[in-house]
Amino acid sequence: MGLPIMTTPDYNEADDHLLMQRAQGGDLAAFNAIVERHQKHAYNLALSILRDPSAAEDATQEGFFSAYRAMGRFNGGNLRSWLLTIVANRCRDVLRSPQRKRNSSLEAFTEAGDPGGIWRDPSHTPEEAALQNETVNTVHAALAKLPEDQRLIISLVDLQGMDYEEAARITNVSLGTVKSRLSRGRDRLRTVLRPILELSGDLPRPDEGKG
Repeated sequence: MGLPIMTTPDYNEADDHLLMQRAQGGDLAAFNAIVERHQKHAYNLALSILRDPSAAEDATQEGFFSAYRAMGRFNGGNLRSWLLTIVANRCRDVLRSPQRKRNSSLEAFTEAGDPGGIWRDPSHTPEEAALQNETVNTVHAALAKLPEDQRLIISLVDLQGMDYEEAARITNVSLGTVKSRLSRGRDRLRTVLRPILELSGDLPRPDEGKG
């Protein structure tokens, strides 16, 4: 029983490797293509950590700048994990900064809306899109109430469709820790999102199963 929005485009790791090889050879257009492929995931990740749209945009951009400067040190593996690890580390630097003014208001978090990432289905009617936006805002508000470690794992696995191993690499924790945080985070979210899950048919009504 999962959240009602777990969709993500197919990810082709081989394409990433070809683009990175070209980028490491000096092809700026290839690196720009890498950015286009992963910037939405990176922004969603940064937003889940920082809960501030402006700070998330800055951290995403700075993360890709760091990746560009460090791409000569990339020697294989999962490029998406490598990029998102850099963005996540940048977000942690922001949180540790003494100049950081934490913006924890739900208004700032939910007003980020749809960054153009995994949330939107262009085939939806205006009415369906409005309902989807309402659901997205509700989920964002619920996520904002979770501890940072649980919020990050939920974002990576349930909202961005990553497997446990990739989430473990990005967050630099063990596979068991990922599963534990995911389980606790899902339990908390189900409490907040129970009305939505009931409407979607993912949860039984209170009177169901009674004779």
